[in-house]
Amino acid sequence: MPYTLADILPSVAASFGLDVPNPLALAPNRDVVVLLIDGLGAELLTRHRTIAPTLSSHVTTTLTAGFPATTAVSLTSLAVGAPCATHGIIGYSFAVPGTDGPRVFNSLRWRFDSATGDDARAAFPPETAQPGSSRLQDLAAHGVGIHYVVPEYQIRSGLTRAAFRAPGTLHPAATLAEVRAGILAVATHPGRAARFAYAYFPELDSNGHLHGPESPQALEVLRDIDAFVADLLTDLPDTCTLLITGDHGMIHADTFIDLDSRPGLHDGVRLIAGEARVRHIYLRDPGASAGAFDRWTGELAGHARVVTREQALDEHWFGRTPPGPVIEHRIGDLLAVAEGSTVLVRPESEPLESAMAGHHGAWTPDEQLVPLISS
Repeated sequence: MPYTLADILPSVAASFGLDVPNPLALAPNRDVVVLLIDGLGAELLTRHRTIAPTLSSHVTTTLTAGFPATTAVSLTSLAVGAPCATHGIIGYSFAVPGTDGPRVFNSLRWRFDSATGDDARAAFPPETAQPGSSRLQDLAAHGVGIHYVVPEYQIRSGLTRAAFRAPGTLHPAATLAEVRAGILAVATHPGRAARFAYAYFPELDSNGHLHGPESPQALEVLRDIDAFVADLLTDLPDTCTLLITGDHGMIHADTFIDLDSRPGLHDGVRLIAGEARVRHIYLRDPGASAGAFDRWTGELAGHARVVTREQALDEHWFGRTPPGPVIEHRIGDLLAVAEGSTVLVRPESEPLESAMAGHHGAWTPDEQLVPLISS
């Protein structure tokens, strides 16, 4: 069975002496830093070894992100050490109960209805949405100091509160220079006290979305990241283990299916959530799913695979442990997963997302596979 993002922090915990499995066989060290490069796919790295020779030469294994391969899901799987059937952040957006019926919830921005909708932190508290403990909490309870090397806004975000949960020392970092300074501040300290840091850098993903994952703009960011890592490895003390990974890869879209312009797809449908590569479809009458399944299958033939929630769960799309009822009902009655380089866009309700060149979430190796890079 392939390793996943959810295997990283249990292995880190084991390396610190906690009595848990160590699937990645990490060796003990005083400090550990996990640096997540948003959008760093293993296939992208393989194709561009000459642009990123340092990253490529330090790859120790390839991981799967898990389904769906999207940031909010992957970061929570990383922090909790379990797939989304367990932690419940099951997509970029999904339906949650509301006072007037189900409502779309954007888990990346922690907002209702859309990425720019109402702040959901009060009405849908992150600690309730994802009530399980994180592996960072386990480390803190074991006496490991927790540090975050992330953009300052993230430390207060709903997603950080839901996924990482443990308080820690913030080293604000929005640029590669600031990430380097933050990591070195964590790793260069006297004494034997153990530290763990989670670090994050978003610009490979943002450039991939805007221009395409192998655009000149995205590849220039990859080149900068590689130079940053080469420099960091020179100065990092041997008392610190650096692990670098991604949360997903990305595909360049070439076929756009406008769901908003196909009225037949909306017959009997209450809500459509997810993102352009993975759509959750919630029906007004789940008992009428056969008709909706036929309509969606027919309309999207050759562009997407459509399955029922029951089939997705039977095939363990969201993890091998069955979800509880609350999490199960966050999953759409139907799911439409784009194939090839197709995207299922909604220009009217998701104008920003629909205009993107790069997308992720589905089953292709470009989206699912991420490297594990070790110092």
